[in-house]
Amino acid sequence: MKVRRTWPARYGLFILAAIWVLVVLPLSASAAPYAAYVMDARSGKVLHSRNADTRLHPASLTKMMTLYIAFQAVERGEISLDTEVKISRFAASEPPSKLGLKSGQRIAFRYLIRAAAVKSANDAATAIGEALEGSEAAFARRMNRTAKSLGMSRTTFKNAHGLTESGHMSTARDMSILGRHVLYDYPEYYNLFSRRSTNAGVREVANTNRRLLAAYRGADGIKTGYTRAAGFNLVASAERGRERIIATVFGGSSTSARNARVAELLDMGFKRAPSRVALRKPKKPAYVPGGAVKTVRTSGITRTSLRPQLRAVAALVPAPTAPASTPAAAQASTSGVLSADIDLALAAAQETPIAPSQTAPASEDLSGSNLAGITVRPTMRPAGRSVSDGAPDLPQNEVVTRLSTSGGHQWGVNVGRYTTRYNAERALVTTALAEMTTLEGTLRKVVKKPTGFEANFLGMTRDSANLACRRLAARSISCQTVGPS
Repeated sequence: MKVRRTWPARYGLFILAAIWVLVVLPLSASAAPYAAYVMDARSGKVLHSRNADTRLHPASLTKMMTLYIAFQAVERGEISLDTEVKISRFAASEPPSKLGLKSGQRIAFRYLIRAAAVKSANDAATAIGEALEGSEAAFARRMNRTAKSLGMSRTTFKNAHGLTESGHMSTARDMSILGRHVLYDYPEYYNLFSRRSTNAGVREVANTNRRLLAAYRGADGIKTGYTRAAGFNLVASAERGRERIIATVFGGSSTSARNARVAELLDMGFKRAPSRVALRKPKKPAYVPGGAVKTVRTSGITRTSLRPQLRAVAALVPAPTAPASTPAAAQASTSGVLSADIDLALAAAQETPIAPSQTAPASEDLSGSNLAGITVRPTMRPAGRSVSDGAPDLPQNEVVTRLSTSGGHQWGVNVGRYTTRYNAERALVTTALAEMTTLEGTLRKVVKKPTGFEANFLGMTRDSANLACRRLAARSISCQTVGPS
């Protein structure tokens, strides 16, 4: 009897078809668009571009902006690296990749930076945003203000971590611009991106870009990113000799394929870039505060300067009486008094004072107009006679203490001694921005001493000086109060 073996074969075909429909087809349909950009980091010159201005999902490349703002905040004194940040329930609930922070946990700000830069931890990125601006929405607004100031014209941020969200988009060109600013604006922090692993406070974490760092000669950063909508993204930088290249890829199909493509782009960059190029660092933008900025426009300029009118002399020097019915005569007499008064004063100033024997007697009425040419001198006190002798009606000597008109604002705060006046003035500005509440309205003064230039805030009360110094110490800024002496 012949046995038919059709069902097992049919089952096999059904299984293969199901796998293709459920796995292969969705993956091919959701393949992220590809974009690439290569620049000479020294000059910013474009060496290669493909779909560089197409708005795509940046994924965790977003964290470059989160970290840029974190570096900026530390520089401005908004927060210190040792500030203990309390983790919110919202930050703790972020999906992987994450550090594993717990709601209510406190952790130093420096560890959040390390976790976001090296581990690409979403919970750490959200905690950074909340620590600086209070909420994710407020931090996203600051991200967009900063992006605009950097020239990232086609970027819109909605969160601090880069997980897919409607409207959260960027381009390969914009992310390359951001990577260049991270490199040159905050070189003291750039080494974070080349660490193969780092201590993130709660545990040791490995770098998500460690494969390229290990495989490509000269590679030292910057940031990886992946979501299903974005694909495998990477902004990489490498330095060989005097040359430095930044290459960006959006939409890689896998980690290995993305790394291979970035290595090809970096090689292309090193071949096309000249060996000697003058380093032209990007201009570091100023901090852009939130809220509406009021613009004041001048409608014109002053073209004439009016001479102030002379004060009416009738109130100062009695004018000759004139009939009320002749206003013209009154005006003439008023002007005449002014001229005569000036001539009289000049003549009196040029005359030689008369001798003491010609001094007018004390009983003479000196209120008239016969003062011209007469100098009145007080009689000399008899020798050996004090003020109180023979004058019982005069008060005895009395000591009067002069009250201070400064209101007790004779204290200040010293924030250090510096080798140059420029460094001292810069320290005063930086400190004033860090502690605007208690230092507002104080006088910033640099005092030159034999040992250097001292930076001081003056015009404070003792209590306000002590309060300011305590608040500065909390921000890891050394200071000491300065008393009236």
